[in-house]
Amino acid sequence: MKYILTILTLSVLLTSCGKDKKITVEKALESNNLEIIRKKRAELVDEQQLIHDKIVRLDEKISVLDTTKNVPLITTIKATQEEFNHVLELQGNVTTKDLMIITPEYSGILTHVYVKEGQRVSKGQSLGKIDDGGLSQQLAQQQIQTDLAQTTFERQKRLWDQKIGSEIQYLQAKSTYEGQVEAVNQIKQQIAKTIVKAPFSGTIDAVISEQGSVVAAGQTQLMRIVNLDNMYIETEVPERHLKNITVGKDVEVNFPILGKTLLAKVRQTSNVINPSNRTFKAEIGIPNKEGTFKPNLTARLKINDYTNENAILIAQSIISENAEGEQYVYVVKDKDDKNQGTATRVIIKTGRTQGDLIEVLEGIEPDAELINEGARSVKDGQTVEVLILDNEQND
Repeated sequence: MKYILTILTLSVLLTSCGKDKKITVEKALESNNLEIIRKKRAELVDEQQLIHDKIVRLDEKISVLDTTKNVPLITTIKATQEEFNHVLELQGNVTTKDLMIITPEYSGILTHVYVKEGQRVSKGQSLGKIDDGGLSQQLAQQQIQTDLAQTTFERQKRLWDQKIGSEIQYLQAKSTYEGQVEAVNQIKQQIAKTIVKAPFSGTIDAVISEQGSVVAAGQTQLMRIVNLDNMYIETEVPERHLKNITVGKDVEVNFPILGKTLLAKVRQTSNVINPSNRTFKAEIGIPNKEGTFKPNLTARLKINDYTNENAILIAQSIISENAEGEQYVYVVKDKDDKNQGTATRVIIKTGRTQGDLIEVLEGIEPDAELINEGARSVKDGQTVEVLILDNEQND
């Protein structure tokens, strides 16, 4: 019975196929017959291949008729000449030659301190006094003996001028007097060393030894004095820049802590190369009328070490390199009225870099149209279309 029903179903489907020529996918699935389903699948595979062949033929015809096929869209930039100032970035410290720790010239007790921290002082002003250990009394006694020697000498001189007395008496009196004068001067010089004086005009930054302290000549630190008017920045420059970093070069000085930037110049360079790190020192003078800059303050320096008034600068991102290590860019040539042209590879020679820009020394002429966006995807001799950006249209 089951076999009879299958034969009847198949007969109905074949009759339908005879009328419609082709059975639908839905009817093939409803038949639940493996042979019919396989036959329908084979028909669809044949149709799929036929459609693919037709598409290939259509694509071949399109490729012949469509002249814009495989023309990439790119953007370009014009090579222009401009002044290029290359800078060397360094770090330096603020310092001054007028910064000193004052030590005594005489040993003894520090009896007086005449100044306090933050006080302005002038060159030669007395800052402190050290007990002279009895030198004042010695000076007084020596002065009495000197006065007596002077009186004796003057009398002997008058007598000698009148040809009275012997020459030896005159010479002895003169020698005694001159010896006493020298002795007095020596004691005065020793007493002068007990007075601590300012070596230059400035500010007392710190009083280190208190009044009543015992101090030793050349050893004990009494106070620190600094003059903030004559400030400068000291930095170490690699020796390879010896020819470029010279006196008078412009310097941009930035103080990160203060958030300040100022322009200055190199005022001095060292004539000696440090053998340990192969650097030489450079000084950059800075104005400090307001006393803003302090010794040992960190500064960032940008020193102009190279200038090209007619440099061609391009972005490093558009430069490629070939297997021989040569650098090249693409230039658009023979551009028509549809903004289509030919991408031409040009070998270039580059110089110094500054940020994202690099100097082109050879290979590119002014006003050349360089491929910017799309430079990595084009090929030499390929037709390209230059995309006009909105800002260029406005220009």
